[in-house]
Amino acid sequence: MTFSIHPSQPKIMANPWPRLRAFILVALLGVGLGGCGYNTIPTLEEEAKAKWSDVQNQYQRRADLIPNLVATVQGYAKQEKDVLTSVVEARAKATSVRIDASQLTDPEKIKQFQDAQAQLSGALGRLLAVSENYPDLKSNQNFLALQSQLEGTENRIAVARRDYIEAVRVFNTTLRTFPTLLWAKTVFAGTKPLAEFAASDAAQTPPQVKF
Repeated sequence: MTFSIHPSQPKIMANPWPRLRAFILVALLGVGLGGCGYNTIPTLEEEAKAKWSDVQNQYQRRADLIPNLVATVQGYAKQEKDVLTSVVEARAKATSVRIDASQLTDPEKIKQFQDAQAQLSGALGRLLAVSENYPDLKSNQNFLALQSQLEGTENRIAVARRDYIEAVRVFNTTLRTFPTLLWAKTVFAGTKPLAEFAASDAAQTPPQVKF
């Protein structure tokens, strides 16, 4: 004997509670992880890396100004060959030292970058000092424009460097303090502190730009 279900017989609906419960648990887990600092470590790390990118961009901006600056000075002070050469060589060295995000935990790499930029700052300072001996150069409109751009760039470098130093301080502190310390020791155990950018005295003092 066979039985059949009449088309008008109501169907039994599936219980929606298991899926709803799973959804609620996932939502609560997400809120809980966010509230206890799970997302803090990767967020702050990416922020510090972004700040470092800005540091390098501003130093590159300065490097891009130098060829025109050297060419302008050379037109009025060819006899200052040693000073001009030192600037060109320091620029070549500074632009060759690049640090990507994966190297920010290496203090030696950061030091190499700092030293190269400090050497370029010193060479630029000597070049601008030489310009004081050439009144015609000091009144040249192209030279004045380059000086103005260099001054603005030095200010941007100082701001970018300060912002990166602060971002590193916050990130490194996060790895050592509760509750993010728990994540740093477990899920993010492979995350290392970022190297500090403690610029030397020479690097912190921008070349004097006089008008």
